[in-house]
Amino acid sequence: MRTIGQHREAVQALVEPALPGGRGDAESVPVVDLAVASGAGRGYRVLAASVPAPTPLPAFDNSQMDGFAVRAADAGTTLRVVAPIPAGLVPPPLEPGTAAPIMTGARIPDGADAVFPVESTPAGAFPAALDAEVVPVPDDLVAGTFVRVAGSDLRAGSAIARAGQPVTPAVLGALAGAGVATVDVFRRPRVLVVSTGSELLDDGGVAAAGDLRAGAAIGDANGVALSAALAEVGLETRRVRVPDDAERFVDALDQAVGEWADLVLTTGGISAGAYEVVRQALEPRGLQVTPVAMQPGGPQALGSVTIAGRSVPVVAFPGNPVSALVSFEVFLRPVLARAAGLPEARPSADLPSADAATSPAGKHQVRRGTIVDGRVQFVGGPSSHLLWHYAEATHLVHVPVGTSQVDPGDVLTVWSIR
Repeated sequence: MRTIGQHREAVQALVEPALPGGRGDAESVPVVDLAVASGAGRGYRVLAASVPAPTPLPAFDNSQMDGFAVRAADAGTTLRVVAPIPAGLVPPPLEPGTAAPIMTGARIPDGADAVFPVESTPAGAFPAALDAEVVPVPDDLVAGTFVRVAGSDLRAGSAIARAGQPVTPAVLGALAGAGVATVDVFRRPRVLVVSTGSELLDDGGVAAAGDLRAGAAIGDANGVALSAALAEVGLETRRVRVPDDAERFVDALDQAVGEWADLVLTTGGISAGAYEVVRQALEPRGLQVTPVAMQPGGPQALGSVTIAGRSVPVVAFPGNPVSALVSFEVFLRPVLARAAGLPEARPSADLPSADAATSPAGKHQVRRGTIVDGRVQFVGGPSSHLLWHYAEATHLVHVPVGTSQVDPGDVLTVWSIR
């Protein structure tokens, strides 16, 4: 039986080389499209090529303050006020003996080399200061005061961002500020999410509660939940539901994978039952089924499997919905988040338990909980079908191997999942 750490390393070794950033598979995407598609919680795109700055940043000397543009040599004198300089205007050169009202971000006129703030004038603020005919210049003004010099952020030709760098909001802002319209980014990894079970309802509407109670069918909770979890770290997903029939399963999988999928993620069908279709269909093709010392999520499987005539990495989770989501958080999310430029680890803390609980001593138990007054309160029991309780929880609570009893006050590690 593997430990959690051993299986996490095996998942990383299988999945990481399959992600498109390692294959140089890139696409050109408008910067404005990346701005609405990227961000924390949805994954960042990663640059496939460095982007040189077509202009310096800032592109021209501009004012850091609302104030007056002057020559520093005129410090301590009183100057005649000339026409104001709003942002977006190319101003005329500054005549000797004059001061030009200038707004934040506006271009410094030729001849000026300093700005002093409007707050230091008798008027104290705009627009009142625009009515002044003359303005006194502070005695201590020196060249460069409150001037943002062209290229002080980045010189023309220097890389705004480098190949392999996540396209963060700041990078996107720098690209837009330099007038870059499109960039080459690695395409997002593509994951085929496979839900197994002849009992699964087709999409196309939510079944009435009475229909579910009266029959034996259930909704595809795993496919929907895992697709959402994958999208949260910036991956493209497609979903397919396959019946508990090995031959039909293989045909459906070959057709769905095609040349599209980088990774296949399955749920269900790897335990010891009579209809374990993933195990039956994919073990002969390279899937390795192994137990892991974790509750829930003990049954796990992975491997490079021949699908649609090519070798495709497959990660297989148990079919119970809490087991599937816990498995994703523990084994798969870290490697995918790192590839997306997001933090690999969930925010964690060590906090005392408010409740008592039991745990199998030989397994690492992952419970669901919330934090109240700095203490961990369990939400629901350890059972792997309690999906609503998982939805109510804000944290995953870790009870380590070797602990059979948790008492109030015992310190546990928790991961924030909100």
